Order: sequence, then C-alpha cells, then structure tokens
Amino acid sequence: MQTQTQSREQIKQAVKDNAAGVRAIVQALYDKPEIGGEEYYAHEIMTAWLEENGFTVTRNLVMPTGYLAAYGEPNSGLVIAFPAEYDALPEVGHGCAHNLFGGISMLAAKAMQSIVDALGGQVLVIGTPAEENFGGKIKMVEGGVFDHVNAALMIHGSNKNGLGGASLALNPVRFEFHGKNAHGCKAYEGASALDAAVLAFTAINFQRQFLKENCYIHGVISQGGTAANVIPAYASLDYYFRAPKMATALAMTEDAAKRAEAAAAACSCTVEQSIYECPYGETLINEKLAELLAAEYAELGLTEVEPLVLVPHGSTDVGAVSFVCPTIQGYIKIAGEEVVGHSKEMAEATVSPAGHQALEDGAAALALVAAKLIHEPAVMMACQVEFEQKKARAAQA
Repeated sequence: MQTQTQSREQIKQAVKDNAAGVRAIVQALYDKPEIGGEEYYAHEIMTAWLEENGFTVTRNLVMPTGYLAAYGEPNSGLVIAFPAEYDALPEVGHGCAHNLFGGISMLAAKAMQSIVDALGGQVLVIGTPAEENFGGKIKMVEGGVFDHVNAALMIHGSNKNGLGGASLALNPVRFEFHGKNAHGCKAYEGASALDAAVLAFTAINFQRQFLKENCYIHGVISQGGTAANVIPAYASLDYYFRAPKMATALAMTEDAAKRAEAAAAACSCTVEQSIYECPYGETLINEKLAELLAAEYAELGLTEVEPLVLVPHGSTDVGAVSFVCPTIQGYIKIAGEEVVGHSKEMAEATVSPAGHQALEDGAAALALVAAKLIHEPAVMMACQVEFEQKKARAAQA
C-alpha cells in the first residue's frame, strides 16, 4: 500500500513536472479572454490538454462551454472534483483571475493521477462556465454533475491568501413598468412609466433601513425612456436582493414588489416582475476542509493566511455545489492589497511571477488535501458529517 508520505512527494513532483504546460494555458486564456457563455476557445484548449494528459473528456456538458474530465475507475473509491472557472469580464479581461482558477484545478487533478492509480478513486475537472453572469455551477448541479462527488476543492486568485468563507444568497429581479406614450406638452394624455419607476426606486430605498444584518439591496434604473419630450411608456429597474439565506432574500423581494405595485398604481401604470439572471444560493462552509487547506498552506510556506470568514459577503455559484457535497474555495495571493478584483491589474497578476508561483502552490495545496481525504477515511467522514449537519440546519432556517 502506498504511504501518504509517498503520495505527497509524488504530488509535489507532478506539480513541478506539469506546471509549464498549464502555465501556457493560463497565458493563452489571458491573451484571449471570453465572457460567460462564450468561452469556446477556453473550452477547446482546456479539454484538449486534459485529453492529451490521460483524462476522459465529455465536451459541451450541460452548457455549450461546459465539460467534464475524469481520471480513474468509477466506483473504485472517493470522487474528488476540482471545479474550473474560465470566463472573463468585459473590458478588464481576466480581472477575476478565472484563467488561473481553471489552471490550478487542472494542475491539481493532473498531480493526483498517480495517487488514483495506486489507491483507487476518481479525480474530476468540472468545467463550469459563466460564473460571473449565468451561474455555471448551478446549472451543473441541476444537471446532476456533482451528484456522486465526495468533495469539491478549488482556489481563487486574490490579493491575499485565505481559506474562503460564507457568501450571500442573491435574487436578481427586474421590475418592468408599462404606461402610455404622449407628447411632453400633453402629458395628461399619457401615463409615465418612468415616474412609476422613480417612485418605486424611492420606495425601495426606504426599505433599506429596515433590513436585517448583512442584507443588501442594489438597484439601477436600467431603462427610462429615449426622448425628453416623450412620456415614456416603458421603464425598468434591475435589482439584486442579497441576504445570508435565500428565504430572507425572497422576503425582501416580496416587500419590494409591493412597493413597485403601489408606485405603478399611483402613476396609472402596470408593473411586471421577473428574474433576469441566475439566482445564487448561500454557501455552506466546511470548517474541516478549511482546516486541511490551512495546514497545506503552512506546509508550502504561505503566510498571512486569512482565516475562514464566517460573516457572509459577496455571492457565488459555489453555493450550489456546497449543498451537494463538502466544498471549499480558498484564495491565494497573486498581487498586493492595492490591486482590487475585477481590474486589469488583477488580470495582469495572473501571468506574473506571483501568478506562476500561485499556480503551483494552489495546485499542490488542493492535491495534497485530496490525497489526505483518500488516505484517511476518518477525515473524509468528518467533512461529510459536518456537511450533513449544516445542510440540515439550513433546511430548518
């Protein structure tokens, strides 16, 4: 039986041996960024590399740019998934470092091949497109891709090292107001959808002071007319309602909808409500996985590692995965704290020397955590028990 010490040495060597090939993919994605749902080039080069490196690849999975790369025999042991992101942002390219995110997952999975050969089990790279706009992981979860996964492990490039943490549920809602056009000098012949939208916007602003802790409302007037001398027959508001639990976000939405309906009635208009993007659920954090990742970060020499953040902030489609299996999304430093996310500077950091080092350190950390889960069933069980307990509590909330 292969010892855990042997597995750890094999992983570290495999990361070094294969880093250059994956680094080239990270650079290629940086050079040719694609927004969510349009990652055709990323899909092509990532799946080609994985196939060339011994993985069985299913392309166009669930979404046109989704994929699954598997290594190992089914039903032979634990199934460890390394989800990969690779969508970019408009204007700033890979300002959220998803090119590096995907590379870390690919390199981690490659480093696990010899361990799977010796001990059984499977490693998966699950290509999850469109994190920024359409929630690729949510669609993958709905498609059953994570159903047989025992643990999902991933690391995101950042301006700090960290163990991740809780996130907020997000409900994206559009209110569309319908009135009647008229000449601006004969406004009494029409009904202003813009007036209704502005009144609703103001009423929803008044809702904010009554929100519970860690709840947020973000909104814009997305359409409000096209000519100053025409009473607008159409206007719309786009909102994000965020809360620690989806149930709370939905209650906030219901309150806002009543205000929008009242505003529409006051202006002799009507209003329609719809979901205009993919809703994101909250994230179930797994403290045992965070403990394992912290240990590997320390072993690799990473310092100033931010502990698990228990107060939720931001929203991510990782939440959907966290309700299916024990999940962690850590962070690894590729730039100084003056570099913010969703910026050109963060994109540049993904292909800098710091980004190259993070590729190797991140992949090694994930693979070493995965190896521990395979070698030590009691550790995997502890992660699973925590997951089941937190999922049950979430259902009761």
